[in-house]
Amino acid sequence: MSLPSYTVRVAEDLADREACFAVRKEVFVGEQGVPEDIEYDAYDAGAVHVLAVREDGAPLGTGRLLHGEAAAAKVDGDPSVGVLGRLAVTKAARGLGVGAALVRAVEDAARARGLTAVDLHAQTHASGFYERLGYVAYGPRFLDAGMPHRAMRRAL
Repeated sequence: MSLPSYTVRVAEDLADREACFAVRKEVFVGEQGVPEDIEYDAYDAGAVHVLAVREDGAPLGTGRLLHGEAAAAKVDGDPSVGVLGRLAVTKAARGLGVGAALVRAVEDAARARGLTAVDLHAQTHASGFYERLGYVAYGPRFLDAGMPHRAMRRAL
């Protein structure tokens, strides 16, 4: 059995952005029960969004990078640290390496902006995934959207 071919790119236009939001709605709102009114926020407008798509154009996953003032507000004012968030992979694409490819694309976007590290808030069940990609947990566990999370960081 061959794995489906996919590419990961920065979301460049409205159609890409809508595909990112559709994946987030499917995963976070539909599967995890996150209220739709908190899934989309003011940070979306200035964020770098990345998108994984199958050869036929079907969206498989997404993630976003906050940088500049938006990120600094979330990481104790440090402008050299970006924030990875809203990483979501459709159920059909899980286990294919899409999540790791999206994380690396966000890190590439962070490097391109001169950032020295990337922070994230991992759902605790996903912390092992991020650890395998070089992220280190810090601080106490906390709730976000009613789910337990842990702050993690990776130096670039």
